[in-house]
Amino acid sequence: MNTKREPSGEEKLIERFFKPLAQHPGALALSDDAAFLTPPAGYDLVLTTDMTVAGVHFFADDPPETIGRKALRVNLSDLAAKGAEPIGALLAISFSGEIDEGWVANFSRGLGEDCVAFACPLLGGDTTKTPGPLSISITAIGKVPSGKMVKRAGAKPGDLVVVSGTIGDAALALELKKRVLSGGLGDLNKPQTAELMRRYRIPEPRVSLAPLLREYANAAMDVSDGLVGDLNKLARVSGVSARIETAKVPLSNPAHDAIAGEGVLLEIALTGGDDYEVLCAVPESRFASFAEAAGKAGVPVTAIGSFADGEGVAVLDASGKELAFQKASYSHF
Repeated sequence: MNTKREPSGEEKLIERFFKPLAQHPGALALSDDAAFLTPPAGYDLVLTTDMTVAGVHFFADDPPETIGRKALRVNLSDLAAKGAEPIGALLAISFSGEIDEGWVANFSRGLGEDCVAFACPLLGGDTTKTPGPLSISITAIGKVPSGKMVKRAGAKPGDLVVVSGTIGDAALALELKKRVLSGGLGDLNKPQTAELMRRYRIPEPRVSLAPLLREYANAAMDVSDGLVGDLNKLARVSGVSARIETAKVPLSNPAHDAIAGEGVLLEIALTGGDDYEVLCAVPESRFASFAEAAGKAGVPVTAIGSFADGEGVAVLDASGKELAFQKASYSHF
């Protein structure tokens, strides 16, 4: 006697919301316990994984589509900083409480749109439930020409400290969220505050910089835990010191206005994290060419200081005075 087994609730969830995202042939339509990839000839694989947890990396009431986008994009940011191009991702998600299918639909829609936009198809993963907060882990897989991955170590004395985009928007958005009941940040208007929140919820991985970093940068990483702290990590592993000037740090108009109205916000902008911009070491003689190429790729880059012999990171204000911070970066522990 044959007994037909009905799909489990988990199988139905995967079939409805995540199977449509698994377009790579190696994903096997999510019908197996694993996926497969054939590394392109002449390339190395680059692997990275980041967790995003409700109440830590996003707010539980954030739009689900932005949560899906951010979960993928923070990993694509890591790949970009290594000079790698994405080829696929694995998703592990642990739901809290009862499953809201409307929420899952919007989450998978946001994630799926970015999987297409960044040519990073879903390859597989896992779904579970937890008594704790909603937790999402994505492992992104990229490719880079053999031996060309841009490492965190490699900055040399005389190299310039270079960042992409603008710094501090996401950290100021978090501060804004904390103050939502007490009047916000200074005199920022609604469009300005909306722009800060957008930058927090949907970071922009600088994937177009990947090939340029391979050509121009001696070292690179993305800024996820705060500019000052991450610069210290890069300098320390490279065996050099670094000095940056706050007047040169690129700020968006909302961040500039917030800091102009409340100077203590500068520390939050420089140490708060969630920028997901590229931080790199570029020889001074090659910076102009790098900046021109980056501009053509649609990403502004700015030299904010330089590396030298020694150790440690010095942050100088507009008068040349060295600043001291309570903590240089965000830390989970």
